[in-house]
Order: sequence, then structure tokens, then C-alpha cells
Amino acid sequence: MIDKKVINSRIAKLREYIKILEELSQEKKEDFLKNYKIYGLAERYLQLSIECVLDMGNHIISRIGFKKPETYQDIILILGKNSVIPENFAEKIAKMAGLRNILVHGYSEIDEIIIYNYVKHDLDDFRKFIKYIIQYLDEM
Repeated sequence: MIDKKVINSRIAKLREYIKILEELSQEKKEDFLKNYKIYGLAERYLQLSIECVLDMGNHIISRIGFKKPETYQDIILILGKNSVIPENFAEKIAKMAGLRNILVHGYSEIDEIIIYNYVKHDLDDFRKFIKYIIQYLDEM
């Protein structure tokens, strides 16, 4: 059984992080890229936002008993394959798992433009994810 308190707490956190990222997205591009405080905050809150998505997905997968994911990307794809979120949306946002790995482990130098563009143009993916999760829980 899905623990709705766990999911709702992650949704609340994700909304908080989105709000911060929205504020940071209003910065001028040159300030965003050159000011380590602005960029560093954006990077950290983007990581935390992705972690919320993955935590919610992992909780749902384990509680429902879907196929166990082997990678973080699998978490999102499994949600799509099992109609928790639309499959085409899952395929679109699955790339965020790779970004999470780069942010957490620093496998390679992070391109500031990628972070800027994500914060500037892709925050709606987090809002849509929340909407789909709430719809799924309401239909249970």
C-alpha cells in the first residue's frame, strides 16, 4: 500500500524547490552563469527536485510491486510503463535521472548552460509530474 504521507511530503518539498528554482530562473542569463551563488543554488535545488521525483517513483514502485528498477532512469520509465504517468512523458523526463547522477557525483564538468536551460525551460516537467502522481493516487 502506498503511504500517501510519504508522497505528499515529497510533493510539498518539490513544490518548495520549484518555487526557488522559478525565482532563480528570473535572473539574467549572464548573472546566472557568472554568479556562483545563483548558479550553485540552482544546481542544488535542481538536484533536490530530481531526488523528490525519484523518491516518489521508487516508493510507488516498491509499494505496488512493479518490476524493480536497475537504474534511476528505470524508475521513471517503469512509472510510464505501468500508467502511473503517461509513457511519452516518462520517456521525455527520464533524462533527468542522468542529470541527477552528474550533479551528485560530478562525473564530468557540468555545463552551466544545461543547468540554466533546464531551470529556465523545463520546470514545468516537475509540475506535470506532481499532477500525474496526484491523479494516480486519487484513482486508487
